[in-house]
Amino acid sequence: MENVLPVVVGILALGVGAQVLAKRLRVPSVLFLIVIGVGVGPEGLGFVSIETFGDGLSTVVGLSVAIIIFDGAFHLRREKLREAPRAVFRMTTVGAALAFFGTTLAVRVFLGTGWDVAALIGALLIATGPTVITPLLEVVTVRDHVATTLEAEGIFNDVSAAVLAIVIFEAFVVGGAPAEIPVAFLQRLVAGIGVGIVVAIAVRYLLVDVGLPAGDATQVARLVTLTGALVSFGLAESIFPETGVAAAAAAGVVLGNLELPHREEILSFNRDLTLVVLSFVFISLAALIDFDALLGLGIGGVAVVVAVTLVVRPILVAISTTHWRFSRNEKYFLSLVGPRGIIPASVATLFAIELEAAGQFEAARTLAGTVFLVIFITVVLQAGLARQIAERLHVVPMKSIIVGGGRVGRALATRLEKRGENVHLIDRDPNTVTALREDGFSAHEGDGTAAETLRAAGIEDAKLVVATTADDDVNLLVSQLARTTFDVENVVARVNTPGNVSAFDAVGVQAIDVASATAWSIDNEIERPALAHWMNELGEGHDAQEIVVTAEELDGATIRELSAEIPDGCIVAVVAREGETYVPDAEMALEAGDRITFIGREEAVSSAVKRFHPHDA
Repeated sequence: MENVLPVVVGILALGVGAQVLAKRLRVPSVLFLIVIGVGVGPEGLGFVSIETFGDGLSTVVGLSVAIIIFDGAFHLRREKLREAPRAVFRMTTVGAALAFFGTTLAVRVFLGTGWDVAALIGALLIATGPTVITPLLEVVTVRDHVATTLEAEGIFNDVSAAVLAIVIFEAFVVGGAPAEIPVAFLQRLVAGIGVGIVVAIAVRYLLVDVGLPAGDATQVARLVTLTGALVSFGLAESIFPETGVAAAAAAGVVLGNLELPHREEILSFNRDLTLVVLSFVFISLAALIDFDALLGLGIGGVAVVVAVTLVVRPILVAISTTHWRFSRNEKYFLSLVGPRGIIPASVATLFAIELEAAGQFEAARTLAGTVFLVIFITVVLQAGLARQIAERLHVVPMKSIIVGGGRVGRALATRLEKRGENVHLIDRDPNTVTALREDGFSAHEGDGTAAETLRAAGIEDAKLVVATTADDDVNLLVSQLARTTFDVENVVARVNTPGNVSAFDAVGVQAIDVASATAWSIDNEIERPALAHWMNELGEGHDAQEIVVTAEELDGATIRELSAEIPDGCIVAVVAREGETYVPDAEMALEAGDRITFIGREEAVSSAVKRFHPHDA
């Protein structure tokens, strides 16, 4: 035990290094973490083994998992869950059940285990988890409804897996009544969620009702929130084993949907802490992989992995996403990307130790081997290749690149992101870039007139480039590069001197003359004040958006037939087709490729846009 400190320090250093390298290479960090874990474990250099941490490993892993789960749940706000409510509900109910029964059957058939061990493995492999999904989504940009489905599945199914696994373990292995499994599952689930809600209410009371000290308000807010995550986990575990995950998740979801002081600072602190503990836990558990146990599974083990990833997963995704929001390729992406994470690894390790203590060596070996085999292969292939899979399937939304991070660029980026666009800003001022990143924008430091900078920002996948700097020469050069070198069709530029408009027109760029645009706005205020006020107050609950109809099933449907598809508070104002613009009547039939303009309440317009334009044309 005297050598634990240097081992822990070494693991943390390697983990942080892996995080930095992963961001630079745009690869999910868990891929590097699992490789490092294997390298320092008994199968590699032998620095870490199951004896290294003694009996304290399960406690450290449990608290780390609580932090990770809490952080992921804290991000699941109501607005995010509304992006794909049906898919989230199905993935975490019907999908979880299919994963359990399908995996249990595969283990039983291909490995010939008893139903008890098969069910235990099936329960553990329900989980994907934020430990693998969060790093994956940091390097793979997908549409909001796809990301929300993956995130919510990871949080909620982690809870289901942990609780169901302990109930099955106690029923089949320790010696309970299998018939009582459903009741015991619900009992533990409700207990864990109840503890989490109570702790969340207490934290909210301390932060809001009691108030924070003036000088150290931010620091106290972060520490109180972190303490709440740990207390919810520990309190639930003291009531029922393996319910701490449910408590931490419930506390995170509740607090994440309450208005708390210093919310952004809490989010930042949680995310930084999560990266640290994620590095430690993933490397530590990866070091415990027994490759002899993996290889000992033989062809049966490979068959289980194939069944879980290429049969069970696609079926549950197909059933869960029978909804217009998901394109065919997005369904394929969800089917091919479902890596397993910390929960099955940590719980499987605990159960294997208990099985060995009970003399069930073969069951322990099969349990640990199968779970770690699925984790290892899904992390390496599905998480490691997630970006390539997404790009191959064209599920990454095309980028909108803005050169110039000043007031105009920032305001435009805010509006575009509000509509769900994948926006990347470029600015040469490092202070501006830092400020943009701190406010949540994807910003790149560099010269926007250099092809290398544009390429690094992803211009080769861009559908729109906008030059918004105060220098017309810079804007013109950016526009020329975008049009001629990178063949971007939609290029818009700010023109500060009216006499320069012709130069932009000559290269096929849509020029926005600042003087004329300002005069037009003033004229609207004079001649059409009501309309001008409404258009200028879009952030106050109203919106107007023009999109291309890309939902194939709507081709040929009339406005009257689609009335049920258009939310209350939103109307189709204009339809543009083949260069002509129409104010549609109820009998006008839409065609794929029509450009339609919705106006109305912001929420209603957003829903209509996602219905009629579920993916890029």
